[in-house]
Amino acid sequence: MRTIKDYFALFFKGMGMGAANVIPGVSGGTIALITGIFEELINSIKSFDLTALKLFFTGKFKQFANHVNLDFLVAVFLGIGISILSVAKLFEFLFANYPVYIWSFFFGLIIASVYFVGKTINNWNAGVIISFLTGTAIAAVITVLNPATENDGFFYLLMCGIVAVCSMILPGLSGSFVLILLGNYELVMIKAVTGLRVEILLPVVIGAAVGLIAFSHFLSWVFKKFRDITIAVLTGFILGSVVILWPWKSPVFKTDELGNIVTKASGEQVIKGYERFIPDSLSTEVLLAIGFMVLGIVIIWLLEKLARTES
Repeated sequence: MRTIKDYFALFFKGMGMGAANVIPGVSGGTIALITGIFEELINSIKSFDLTALKLFFTGKFKQFANHVNLDFLVAVFLGIGISILSVAKLFEFLFANYPVYIWSFFFGLIIASVYFVGKTINNWNAGVIISFLTGTAIAAVITVLNPATENDGFFYLLMCGIVAVCSMILPGLSGSFVLILLGNYELVMIKAVTGLRVEILLPVVIGAAVGLIAFSHFLSWVFKKFRDITIAVLTGFILGSVVILWPWKSPVFKTDELGNIVTKASGEQVIKGYERFIPDSLSTEVLLAIGFMVLGIVIIWLLEKLARTES
């Protein structure tokens, strides 16, 4: 029987997942994994099956709630929803004004996650090592792909919801970054979320619901049958995703055939990628950025300690 304290803990873990899902390059699944709720989350989502439908439509709501672990899901997804709505506006400001510091913080979060997720593997054999390297390579390749152009078509938004939500719950693969690759990150996560544009959010949410239930069955089965290999692949995904989070980078703008920078209807220049570099001196900005990296590492350590204490 869960206590009020337990529900608050689940709510805040959900908020952590929601915040992570807004950040390009960071996965909500990573937060779920290191805070100890990943398996329960996947198993709860996949419990929305024919039995659940039968219980619901025959009015057996208490049995339905128990079958799908409804109290757990409500606490977690309430945290996710509130976090996404609030954090989207905050990150819009931070990315515009303090990009190096916010990217440094995220970089620290993910680097620490590699260690804490990887150490849950029980047996590092050849298959596990190959799986880890494969996951790292796949995530690294994904981070250097060129993004598509923005598309507000209903079926395209539906696909965005399906693909993005699968990566949102998969540790190491960022749903927001997948939206960048699909060309719809700004449209969905910034414009639609902050402006509550229902015509954009509705197809995305429908796609997300369908994708979440379908993908959770597969992920739960794989996790049970091939636990160490699965975690190794996920750890590789997390490590490979750090490429996009490197704080020091200069934007590379998209140009037309004549070499002119392409702009959006709003006049904003279109960024097609980033050129990363290493700072050549220990300036105040660099030292502060390193401090934010350390802060990110400490926060993951505290979250992992909390998860270990509760388990």
